[in-house]
Amino acid sequence: MRALKLLGNAVLWLVAALGLASVLVWGATQAGWIRPLVVISGSMEPGIMTGDLLIDRPRPTSELQVGDVASIYSEVTRNLVTHRVVGIEPAADGRWEIRMQGDANDSPDGGVYVVGGTVWQPAWQISGGGVVLTTLTRPSVAVPLGVALLSLLGLSLLPASPPRRPTDERRDDERRERGSRRAPGRRARRRRAVGWPVPARRVGRER
Repeated sequence: MRALKLLGNAVLWLVAALGLASVLVWGATQAGWIRPLVVISGSMEPGIMTGDLLIDRPRPTSELQVGDVASIYSEVTRNLVTHRVVGIEPAADGRWEIRMQGDANDSPDGGVYVVGGTVWQPAWQISGGGVVLTTLTRPSVAVPLGVALLSLLGLSLLPASPPRRPTDERRDDERRERGSRRAPGRRARRRRAVGWPVPARRVGRER
């Protein structure tokens, strides 16, 4: 039982830390400071592997150079594409035209990416983080895991022993008080029962 409580306490701290990290990531994403991306293809291998987790940060398009890796929205895939920049030119309306190509691809991406003054660029890469995140968010994994975590949390919150009631404490005090009163009488009775030794007398006539 003690081991289960220790395990429950450890899980409690772990869940609290994960919850705090999730809130911070969510808040930073909503504020536009970061954008987590799960890599779903091997077009950038071996530098960026399938299943990796990328944390992108915004960067001014004017600072982007050929050879940099950027994440730009694609009208074809309806999603962000993370590839290497192979060409960048300013457009007439103040926007930018960018060409990209995956490191594992033999040819550049079809079409030109037209972007504004800011693009997303990977700042941190967590190897295998995307696989873990995708697995944990599956209902077949998230529901049993949530039940197990709640069970451990419940065990950690159980009291070590039932609380003593005031009536029990009064009874214990009364028993100790009665015992202390009876003790002197017992010692006195023992002394009277034992008594003092009497010297033996010789019986009969002296010669």
